[in-house]
Amino acid sequence: MPWDRNQMAARAAKELKDGFYVNLGIGIPTLVANYIPEGVDVTLQSENGMLGMGPFPYDDEVDPDLINAGKQTITELRRTSYFSSADSFGMIRGGHIDLLILGAMEVSEKGDLANWMIPGKMVKGMGGAMDLVAGVKRVVVVMDHASKSGEPKLLHECALPLTGKQVVDMVISNLGVFEIDRGKGMTLIELADGVTLDEVKAQTEADFKVALR
Repeated sequence: MPWDRNQMAARAAKELKDGFYVNLGIGIPTLVANYIPEGVDVTLQSENGMLGMGPFPYDDEVDPDLINAGKQTITELRRTSYFSSADSFGMIRGGHIDLLILGAMEVSEKGDLANWMIPGKMVKGMGGAMDLVAGVKRVVVVMDHASKSGEPKLLHECALPLTGKQVVDMVISNLGVFEIDRGKGMTLIELADGVTLDEVKAQTEADFKVALR
């Protein structure tokens, strides 16, 4: 059976390492904060100028001034620090963020990423995606394997405007996990519980190797 949103987030959380500075994109990636492994201490960073984000607040704890880059209300920690967005992007561009977990509309077999716009549809802007995929040490994409209309999202080449070229290291979909050797190709390393290799092949345009663990 394919993974649901929470199971995908829990699998992505396994990529967190103790001491990491981590940026979480909007959507499913924000759920990763709920599944940080026991004994692993990570610091969450947000483009809008917050380092050290706490969990989502209960209704009686909401502070409208405390939000992440996706405008969701969050909580602070004793070690939380605040700074300008310019300083935040300085961290990102300077290579000081260890891991980025974000969503995508398309990923190519060589690690190209399209996640910010569909031509003809109104968008608010690029946000921090281009800076993040260019500056963060490791990039993990979490997304559904196919679009709502059933079209593959893992492709030979992205059809949508690119966010970054050869920037993705791993894709975690509702069907399984792929490692990407940037610029070379992707390898299926894990299947969701109950999902078969034939099911993955039927919903994937991209070429991939298989090395299940």
